[in-house]
Amino acid sequence: MSRKRISKINPRERGRILDEFWTMVALLETKDEVKNFFKDLLSATESIMLARRIQIARMLLSGLGYDAIQQRLGSGPSTVASVHRWLQGGFGGYAGAIPKLEKEIERRGKVAEKRQEESVPFSSAWMRRKYPLHYLIVNMFSGGGDLTPPRKISR
Repeated sequence: MSRKRISKINPRERGRILDEFWTMVALLETKDEVKNFFKDLLSATESIMLARRIQIARMLLSGLGYDAIQQRLGSGPSTVASVHRWLQGGFGGYAGAIPKLEKEIERRGKVAEKRQEESVPFSSAWMRRKYPLHYLIVNMFSGGGDLTPPRKISR
């Protein structure tokens, strides 16, 4: 794809193009739709580079220093510094999305843990799943937390 300087694009046209792009991304409803869209849009290298920036942002927000991040990910100091700069003075995209990602990762861990418990034969979790009517009252009051995925990630 040929490159065009951003400064040479009419600001109104640039706004319209970006609005269409953001709208298209917002209209994607499932994880598979988002994955397929970005697979078509980005090269494998570009996808990895974006994912690494998210990992750097997560590590910065968790309190890790530049050296530790560079050592773990093998990224350069300029990449870590630019992500840190975006975290500090950007539009709040990283800061708003990272907590949601952390919450989703925690939810997935709980789901995996629950599935592991339910796979052990004759355990209480296995018995509850196998014979739900026998544990109806217990199941009604135990709750077990909300392990359903958010609307956009549902399958």
